[in-house]
Amino acid sequence: MNTRRKKRLVLAVALIGGVAAIASLLLYALNSNLNLFYTPTEIVQGKKDTGVLPEIGQRIRIGGMVTMGSMVRDPESLHVEFAVHDSLGGEIIVTYDDLLPDLFREGQGIVAQGILIESGKLQATEVLAKHDENYMPPEVAAAMGQTHEKLDYNTEQKSGY
Repeated sequence: MNTRRKKRLVLAVALIGGVAAIASLLLYALNSNLNLFYTPTEIVQGKKDTGVLPEIGQRIRIGGMVTMGSMVRDPESLHVEFAVHDSLGGEIIVTYDDLLPDLFREGQGIVAQGILIESGKLQATEVLAKHDENYMPPEVAAAMGQTHEKLDYNTEQKSGY
């Protein structure tokens, strides 16, 4: 093999090695920032298709309905605890140490993002509430077994909204 071919071979091997190293670092970074969506039942019983349970300390998103009468506020701070359930009967306690959204209330759909601190308990870093009477995030609607339907604007205009 002549020197020109050796140089090309070394360059090709170095290029392939560099691309592999960059790809592996990128996948590692994406994996550490990944937060998966779970329903309360999936946190308790595992995913339907795989049976995989989220691990303690894992960053996840949970969606469901706030259980009526479950909200407990600390009068001295912003700390609040409430339960989130789904149509299959699973229930998870969510703790949050910040201001809740203005539209947050018991009996409505929410999505909370945070860290699972123990089995059945999530320390939320962000809580999102639905923004009107007719909209529910598609992930929450699917988890609750409801169909996500678009509004008929002609009906709205006739009814005066």
